Amino acid sequence: MLQGSRNKSAESERERLYHRRSALRLRSLMVHAIRDFFVRRGYLEVETPVLIPAPAPELHIDAVPVGRCYLHTSPELCMKRLLAAGYERIFQICKCFRHGERGHLHLPECTILEWYRAGAGYRDLMSQCEAMIRSVAGDLGFSQMLEYQGSAIDLTGPWERITVSEAFERYALLTVQESTANGSFDELMVEAVEPHLGSPKPTFLYDYPVTMAALARLKPEDARFAERFELYMGGIELANAFSELTDPEEQRTRFQQDKARRMELGKETYPLPEKFLATLDLMPEAAGIALGIDRLAMIFSDRATIDDVVTFTPEDL
Repeated sequence: MLQGSRNKSAESERERLYHRRSALRLRSLMVHAIRDFFVRRGYLEVETPVLIPAPAPELHIDAVPVGRCYLHTSPELCMKRLLAAGYERIFQICKCFRHGERGHLHLPECTILEWYRAGAGYRDLMSQCEAMIRSVAGDLGFSQMLEYQGSAIDLTGPWERITVSEAFERYALLTVQESTANGSFDELMVEAVEPHLGSPKPTFLYDYPVTMAALARLKPEDARFAERFELYMGGIELANAFSELTDPEEQRTRFQQDKARRMELGKETYPLPEKFLATLDLMPEAAGIALGIDRLAMIFSDRATIDDVVTFTPEDL
């Protein structure tokens, strides 16, 4: 009886892994096309440590502790130190780890593409992100139209650009200020705003409230907002980007505020990343972006769940 149960379990795993085969093949080609896009544009591919002594104390992202260190939630801090050392165009495709994240769009171990460009702002990265995805789609043999879960996504330019304030007034029927004041911002984003984004064209949602952009530069003309954007395709949040904050004192203050808020919520608090802060005043004006490789693979392979575009999920192990 036990042997029969083992055989049935092994057969079930075989079918599950085989079901992912076409998506994994497309994912591999996609990653090759992404690398080619950046190398041809003079970007240096880098690798930074996964195990770090101090992650950024972001309010809604929890790091995985390993002894006295942490698995990075993003390679951001180390990559910015490279910018400060004079690297002008860098990119990285790496594993990132976030405690407690699991769902049809989330894994505690995910793959992220990050790239940084000196002398650029967040609007420059909107244009480059659009060009990259359209280039990769062409390399994969797609036309400028994608089909994702029954909805068409039109990749022809220009893609939609809408501010967070405009989106809230249009879809949530509250202003951003009202939603942040009453604590409903995150709920309204998920339930009222996000379902309208990314179809029929991808959408850049930009100019976030400053409280939602811990490492982003403030807008010079309106300090209530930060130069941050997110990209949506087919209702899925795909990328997060901003013009980088380069003021070490302002960054320290924001980190301390987020650390205090984490403490108030009963979350683990982290040491401040002092080596990052010490080099921040050497960092040039720059912009950076993180894009979910797993989610982009979902869209290109028309899969409804992140489970179908990775080899093994936590439950498979």
